[in-house]
Amino acid sequence: MHIQVSTKYMTMLECFSSETRVKMIELLNNGPMSIKELAETLGLSSAIVTKHIQKMEEGGLIKTESLSGTRGSPKMCSLAIDSLTLQLRSVSPDPAIEADTKYTVEIPIGQYSDYAVKPTCGLASESKILGLVDDPRYFSNPERMNAAHLWFGSGYVEYRIPNYLHAAQTAQQLDISLELCSEAPSYNENWPSDISFFINDIEIGIWTCPGDFGSKRGALTPAWWQLGTQNGLLKSLSIQESGTFLDGVKLSNVTIQDVGLKLGEDFRFKLASLESARHCGGISLFGSQFGNYKQDIMVHVYYKDRSKAE
Repeated sequence: MHIQVSTKYMTMLECFSSETRVKMIELLNNGPMSIKELAETLGLSSAIVTKHIQKMEEGGLIKTESLSGTRGSPKMCSLAIDSLTLQLRSVSPDPAIEADTKYTVEIPIGQYSDYAVKPTCGLASESKILGLVDDPRYFSNPERMNAAHLWFGSGYVEYRIPNYLHAAQTAQQLDISLELCSEAPSYNENWPSDISFFINDIEIGIWTCPGDFGSKRGALTPAWWQLGTQNGLLKSLSIQESGTFLDGVKLSNVTIQDVGLKLGEDFRFKLASLESARHCGGISLFGSQFGNYKQDIMVHVYYKDRSKAE
């Protein structure tokens, strides 16, 4: 899970202000435990443990369920999320950009306009594998539009971002968020991959993903899925007038002016795992029915509208 540090998430952030609650998270990392088991391990009363669990459940860190679903049955506690990334720097647009000069599109991960991939590779919808695994030809399968998860060992996929700007409007910032990770056979959480990002064939930066995550099931990953990879990391790219940023940290000096956004032409966004990279570890991409985040590729285009000043 990826959140911007703000008062909006105070309930979640307050969960970490107690050493007892942090110890509970450490214990639950090894597997589900009942209220009674947690109390005995920590040397606390069940009433105190219950209050802490309620706090963390409200914050979205813990989930609970009764074993048999009836009143009086032991309540089992488990971690609701695998990871939590705190974003301190805001990636919101420059204050000079008017709040209403923005449009948003969400692009399904199967709606790529071009690709060139090599195994391991494949596509899956919410309910099944699409075509054959490790056969790149199926990336042309019309059913790819239903893809909720795709992966490849090397190569690229490219998406077309609609350009709705007219002559009096100029793009000032392009924000893209998506869930992704490396691609290893089955999975390997220590599997670095240098993932390159391009806009209109101009490389805006490279991010090294630490691994292909599969040790814990993704919150949205379907129960039938058995091929290893479970979820990714939610990453936020922002191409601005002062450079390109990833999760608020400067990734490169490439600016919105450098990427050649032209009137009447779509913006082309490419994700690549290049064979020439130091770590060619592939890419796994997740849509709104897979992984941990209920979204596909989310795009915000901020622009200046000169017609409003006239």
